[in-house]
Amino acid sequence: MNVGVLYSRIREDEKLLLGELRERDHEVTKIDVRRETFDLSDPPDSFEDVDVLVDRCLATSRSRYITQFANRYEIPIVNDAATARICADKVETSLALDGAGVPTPTTRVAFTSDEALDAAAELGYPCVVKPVVGSWGRLMAKLDSPNTAEAVFEHKEVLGHYEHKVFYLQEFVDKPGRDIRVLAADGDVVAAMVRSSDHWLTNAAKGAETATFEVSDEVRELVADASSAVGGGLLGIDLMERTDGDEVTGYTVHEINHTVEFKALDGVSDEDVPARVVDYLETVGEGNE
Repeated sequence: MNVGVLYSRIREDEKLLLGELRERDHEVTKIDVRRETFDLSDPPDSFEDVDVLVDRCLATSRSRYITQFANRYEIPIVNDAATARICADKVETSLALDGAGVPTPTTRVAFTSDEALDAAAELGYPCVVKPVVGSWGRLMAKLDSPNTAEAVFEHKEVLGHYEHKVFYLQEFVDKPGRDIRVLAADGDVVAAMVRSSDHWLTNAAKGAETATFEVSDEVRELVADASSAVGGGLLGIDLMERTDGDEVTGYTVHEINHTVEFKALDGVSDEDVPARVVDYLETVGEGNE
């Protein structure tokens, strides 16, 4: 099988993936998307004889468009353009999850700072404002008071980019100092970990400590439903625990990543995560041979 790896930078995740592909004697075509141009109907020469593409682009904008071109060229890609579009936009993700009945944090969206202040008051303080497009916990803010909210919203309004004119607000979920990352392939759990930190942001990219997480039947069902809501694929599904004292009373899905990083998960999981990722790529690619 010939696997086309779309990238803009080779990180540890891509090295793990490339190593596993080559160990299985798959042909690998590395495609730096920054050096390509894309025709509306005919694929670039680098796509020739590729059985499946895997999107490892860092930039969301590149990822969203490259997946659409792959669909136009009728080359299978992990993940599909429809899934990439939904997961790349937090508003679309929230709409998809809520529409499918998947528990997700209470969310408000406004288009002016005045309406955003009203929305924050409705949610109650503290609440959280997030960029509609972004990852690694960047540009997220915990709003502890109306004064904090007003200052943050004013900064967003003057930043200039149209996406900052979308005020995406969520309730602050008082999780027990951690969240849960589950890697899933078409809704089937591959591996899972908890990310713990004293900071309210518990992203591994922010330095959170990671450990294995034993997936319950409840979490498996929730992951399958969340995956289905956004169209399936190879996904990083992030959950938070709702608690009453020391007791976990349920879970809420707050984010889904379509170009999921897995090096931290591989470091703590008993599963060979790169091998499971390639298992999934083989399933997708073999259907195109």
